[in-house]
Amino acid sequence: MKRLIQYTAYPVILMGSVWANVSLMDAEWGLLVSTYLPVTIGTLSVIWLEVQMPYRISWRPSGKEVAEDSVFLALVHVLWPKLLSVGIAFGVFDLLNGRDWPIYALWPQEWPIPLQALLMALMVDSTRYWLHRVSHEWTPLWQFHAVHHSPHRLYTLNVGRFHPIDKGLQFLLDSLPFIAMGVSPAVLSLYFVFYAVNGFFQHSNVDVKLGWLNYLMSGPELHRWHHSMVVQESNTNYGNHLIVWDWLFGTRYLPAQREVESLGLINRQYPTGFLKQMTAPFHPGLDKRAA
Repeated sequence: MKRLIQYTAYPVILMGSVWANVSLMDAEWGLLVSTYLPVTIGTLSVIWLEVQMPYRISWRPSGKEVAEDSVFLALVHVLWPKLLSVGIAFGVFDLLNGRDWPIYALWPQEWPIPLQALLMALMVDSTRYWLHRVSHEWTPLWQFHAVHHSPHRLYTLNVGRFHPIDKGLQFLLDSLPFIAMGVSPAVLSLYFVFYAVNGFFQHSNVDVKLGWLNYLMSGPELHRWHHSMVVQESNTNYGNHLIVWDWLFGTRYLPAQREVESLGLINRQYPTGFLKQMTAPFHPGLDKRAA
């Protein structure tokens, strides 16, 4: 039974969340319920699996870690993008429309919603791949991205541990262009459900096996290597949702017969609290990793 769950949990929970979003939208339950109910149920399912079949017992978080990561999740992962959506996205939207630029014509509004969401995922990954890669290879950006790599273990809630500047740059690529092009709320909702549930799964401490899906999706088995303390291992698997761009540019990494060892930064004293991590990027040297 455990082996069956290992191979089916990821696709069942992810696709079940997507199906729930489409079904709730069709049933006219409203945008908020259709978006956040599937994400909540999907996330709770992942957390339940972490308890039942953890990848590593040693990765179970302390109460302090849960409290700190909850702050990051609420303020940086949820509230910050909402503020950016209101403040930046709609300002740019008004500017473009004020100049009568045909931004709506750039998006295939007539396509089925699931197909539009898939196109959005492919487009986002194509740009986020390069932002992510540059954030690892260029020191000024890495100093902010290092906040995300500071945990010594992976579990569901620390998916939201980002510096606001790092998260803001991501927003410029994965949300702003699509809002400006007038992508419908239904498409944005479906994309968000896929993005959120897959993100929680990526960071989860669940002993799942993706099998052939590791050639398509950027799931937990691949993403663990991305958080390795060894720089040659962590400078891989940049895909946000999909792993196809890593295939194309030679950065996919999933060694056989070996498991990832230590995670995080070589500086094991890197601060963990919210306020201290807000200022950490401005202190050169704190973000060092193993060579």
